[in-house]
Amino acid sequence: MSSTTDAAVSPILHEGSAEAAETEAATKNLVFVAAERLFALHGFQNVSVRDITAAAGVNLASVNYHFGSKDALLFEIFRRRTAELNRERARMLHEANDRNAGKPPVREVLAALLTPPLRWLAPDHERRISLQFLIRARSEGTDEIRQILKSDVSHLRRFSDALLVARPDLPPEEVYWRLHFTLGMLHNNRFAEFDRLNVLSDGTTSEADVVALLARMLAFAEAGFAA
Repeated sequence: MSSTTDAAVSPILHEGSAEAAETEAATKNLVFVAAERLFALHGFQNVSVRDITAAAGVNLASVNYHFGSKDALLFEIFRRRTAELNRERARMLHEANDRNAGKPPVREVLAALLTPPLRWLAPDHERRISLQFLIRARSEGTDEIRQILKSDVSHLRRFSDALLVARPDLPPEEVYWRLHFTLGMLHNNRFAEFDRLNVLSDGTTSEADVVALLARMLAFAEAGFAA
């Protein structure tokens, strides 16, 4: 083949390669989104690879091809969504630091911690299903996910550090315990728990009002640090 012919064919080959890469990326995203929704709604053990590929409208081999296994797909969803959530938290805490010369008050630290997941909880938020997935991951996740939940505290360290600065009068042990209790309140906001609360309150409570829910949680957590 002449150099002239090579020059003519090269852009065509490049274009074909780019289209193939786009197709693969689109397929991978379809699998990711379908799996996240199915896992969030039905639980990890109740969803098969066949269920995922059928919902995504892709070949049965797509899960293994793009992610390696069902468990690896689970972990990738968990990794990506927790990273996204914690970036939002870090951004809010950074803004609070800027507003307060590096020493934000307790309420602003807690707001940076609690606001992003509460925003995701809103019925019309695009990440509501992602939050439901993360809630399930805490109780139904793979061994790898459970190990991360148990040992990776890097995203929490910035909040404990900020709270130690905000409450220098408290022993550090107390700050850590109170942060732990705050996280317990946050993690109890599972959809089944909301249903139970609604029954207990004879229908007077609703998690749909996310602004009011966040205000209640902040007031409760702030009072815990003020005690």
